[in-house]
Amino acid sequence: MATKIAVIELPNVEQVMASLPTANTEITQFFREWLDTFAGYVREVDYASARPLFDPDVLAFGTHSDVIPGLDQWVKTQWDNVWPKTTDFRFVLDQTSVLASPDGMMATVVAPWTSTGYHPDGSTFARPGRATMVFSRNGDGWLCVHSHMSLNRGVPQASHANRPVKAW
Repeated sequence: MATKIAVIELPNVEQVMASLPTANTEITQFFREWLDTFAGYVREVDYASARPLFDPDVLAFGTHSDVIPGLDQWVKTQWDNVWPKTTDFRFVLDQTSVLASPDGMMATVVAPWTSTGYHPDGSTFARPGRATMVFSRNGDGWLCVHSHMSLNRGVPQASHANRPVKAW
């Protein structure tokens, strides 16, 4: 007996890209500024200033844990294992894409980033990666509700700087 498999016709890439809900200029500019602000907190190892940018119940993925439930756990398992051990963190703003729901209540930011990592002997290496962040808007503004940051393939996972945390 022959088995029939349903065929799903997918649009070509150009059609898919044209249909993405690209954010308007105002929302795009807001998130570029948000990324720049957040990156500054990472460079300063300033957890206290970065915390208000995120929903307390944020769900995150990172290098040091799979699904991380909540901001406190994310700070302990990810931020504290990365921020003090790297330098020069920046998002590549001109390569950032911002999508927004038609009602303006949710947005997704896709952004590459760069940083400097450190070998045990103190020598440096380029530490690029990429991030996807999902935001929800409420009466107080935008909060990040999901973040997934990962290193590019082939980049060493460990970095060995030892910078102090400015503020918890």
